[in-house]
Amino acid sequence: MTQSKRFEQVSVETKANIYFDGKVVSHSVWFGDGKKKTLGLIYPGTFNFKTGAGERMEIVAGRCRVCIAGASDWLVIAAGESFDVPTNSFFDIEVKDGIAEYICSFLA
Repeated sequence: MTQSKRFEQVSVETKANIYFDGKVVSHSVWFGDGKKKTLGLIYPGTFNFKTGAGERMEIVAGRCRVCIAGASDWLVIAAGESFDVPTNSFFDIEVKDGIAEYICSFLA
């Protein structure tokens, strides 16, 4: 998978999305076609996220473990890899050390 290093001609919300006492922080990026992505950082810890829309999480730096929709197996996701989460679902994500940087794309 080729990950984007730069997005051209976008609008960015300057107010951060802050979760879990600042351990997960992102900014929303809006494209000309109305699509939205978030760019963020995940600090060490284990966090649960619910999804309304389906999501593709691309890890661009660092690494994490993820358990999607209550599956019993955790997957290790490193920089350059991604995982998808279905609509109206959830996932647990864990960063053991360092910081995981991500791009979240909302799937149609």
